[in-house]
Amino acid sequence: MVQKRKPYKTYTKEFKIEAVRLMTESDRPSSEIAMELGVRRNQLYKWKEQLEKEGVADFATKRGRPKKEDESEVSRLRRELERVKEENEILKKAAVFFAKELD
Repeated sequence: MVQKRKPYKTYTKEFKIEAVRLMTESDRPSSEIAMELGVRRNQLYKWKEQLEKEGVADFATKRGRPKKEDESEVSRLRRELERVKEENEILKKAAVFFAKELD
């Protein structure tokens, strides 16, 4: 029987900022704060890193990989290059296999 995964839980910007503030200003361990808030400990650290990197004004509730239409051309081309390289390797192996059978 296939189990459906739980939907992702989203948190508000204010919740994330307050969670990071609690973690940085409190003497309690981050694991205890995370348990109290109902989030994973590593999620607190990710929020802290995002907050330091982006600042309070740009700290958003975005998550995950960018949508296909938002994806840059460079990343699309890199993905395509990886696929072509893989196909090339398969063709090389097939050529070696068939060349051995001709001998």
